[in-house]
Amino acid sequence: MSKTPAFRKKKQNKFGCFCIAIVVAMLLAVVSIDGMRLQDKYNTYLAREEELTREIESEKNRTEELKEYEKYTKTKKFAEEIAESKLGLVHDGEVIFKPDEEK
Repeated sequence: MSKTPAFRKKKQNKFGCFCIAIVVAMLLAVVSIDGMRLQDKYNTYLAREEELTREIESEKNRTEELKEYEKYTKTKKFAEEIAESKLGLVHDGEVIFKPDEEK
């Protein structure tokens, strides 16, 4: 059996430690890059969530407005306004004045 000299073992240990350090540094770089990508995705999702929340609130407000309009369309006043504006109908005894048409 031949024994390797002590100085060779030290060189091998240094080379082994160097290789391990390189591998650890590469793993650290990969984890850091993936962490930054995940943070960007997270920020994008937060912005999208805020946008969707605003849209939901807007649609809720619109729904309330439509409900109010629906109630209004069932009133007598609405029917009279539509009859007057679209059909030109008037109440009994009402006089309509039209401007002269210029030639």
